[in-house]
Amino acid sequence: MRITVHVWRQAGPQEPGKMVAYDLDNVNEHMSFLEMLDFLNESLIAKGEEPIAFDSDCREGICGMCSLVIDGIPHGPEKETTVCQLHMRHFHDGQEIFIEPWRAKSFPVLKDLIIDRSSLDRIQQAGGFISVNTGSAPDANNIPIGKEQADRAMDAAACIGCGACVAACKNASAMLFVGAKVSHLALLPQGQVEKKRRAIAMVEAMDAEGFGNCTNQYECEAACPKGISVEFIAKMNREYLGAQLSGRSS
Repeated sequence: MRITVHVWRQAGPQEPGKMVAYDLDNVNEHMSFLEMLDFLNESLIAKGEEPIAFDSDCREGICGMCSLVIDGIPHGPEKETTVCQLHMRHFHDGQEIFIEPWRAKSFPVLKDLIIDRSSLDRIQQAGGFISVNTGSAPDANNIPIGKEQADRAMDAAACIGCGACVAACKNASAMLFVGAKVSHLALLPQGQVEKKRRAIAMVEAMDAEGFGNCTNQYECEAACPKGISVEFIAKMNREYLGAQLSGRSS
């Protein structure tokens, strides 16, 4: 198949960027989207041109590094699919495809399609952990947890921290990400000791990073490659409000 891709090119964080069009022939429909970009880069290198910089790691839909806005949709048109698991058979011959990085103040562009998502790491470091000794894995598995509670915790833990929720939100809100991280541990016995401190610390870290607030448009849930529910935003708000009203941060 033959396609035209319009790719955001930007030499560095302080440099101006622009969309550049590339025509590609002989694109195999069984290629993943990232393999198509690899194919494009090979042709650019062969012509002595600068290859397109983009992030990838596992290419198995696990790590969330392959974060691109494709035709205005974070991770592309397929629901609950990361870019690395999106295949060219979902596009048609002769199609024009527009590829951009995440667009958010808290995700500055480093080069081309690569952004700095360390703001999410700092939020996680503020409270997305437990500091109590839970023992070995068998010891942890001996703690009785109801199935419904365990299932909800696992649903929240499915978040891969890609930032698609931020890219999809008109306010660049990270509340779905933070809600998933807060809820995951708040739903488990091991996370109870620090849950008040965790909720306050992570929400304050989110605000300090400059992310916007939630106005209930649900674009975050629609764009999330793991289908994280907006119910976890409500859970985070309850945890945060409860911690504030109790006057405790630990």
